[in-house]
Amino acid sequence: MDEWKEKLSEEQYRILREKGTERPFTGEYLNHKADGTYTCAACGNPLFDSKTKFDSGSGWPSFTDVVDSGNVKLNRDTSHGMIRTEVVCANCEGHLGHVFDDGPQESTGMRYCINSISLGFDPSEKDS
Repeated sequence: MDEWKEKLSEEQYRILREKGTERPFTGEYLNHKADGTYTCAACGNPLFDSKTKFDSGSGWPSFTDVVDSGNVKLNRDTSHGMIRTEVVCANCEGHLGHVFDDGPQESTGMRYCINSISLGFDPSEKDS
C-alpha cells in the first residue's frame, strides 16, 4: 500500500485506492478529443480506445466499451445505498468508476463512467 502513496498524488490515491469519486465536470479528460488509448493512471494498463468515448452529459468521461474485457474487472458495489457495478483495473485493482446500461443503444448500450484522475492517455501514433 505504501508504494501507491509514493507513486500517486493524494487525489489519485483517494480515488484509485480508496474508491473515491472526483467532482463532476472537473476532470482533465471530460472534454478531451484526441485519438489514442486511455490507460490506468496507476499502472498504465490499456483500458479504453478514444473511438468509444462519448459525451454522456454525466460530468465524467464516458465510454461505450473497453479495449479488452480482460483489462478490467467488474464488481458489485452496494455502497451509498445503491446497487452499481464498479469498474476496476484488472492489473492493479485501481478503482476507475462504474458501468451502467444506459449508454448509446446504437453501440453497446453501455456507459463506462470513469474518473478522469484514474486515467492516463497514450496518444495515437498515426498522423491526423
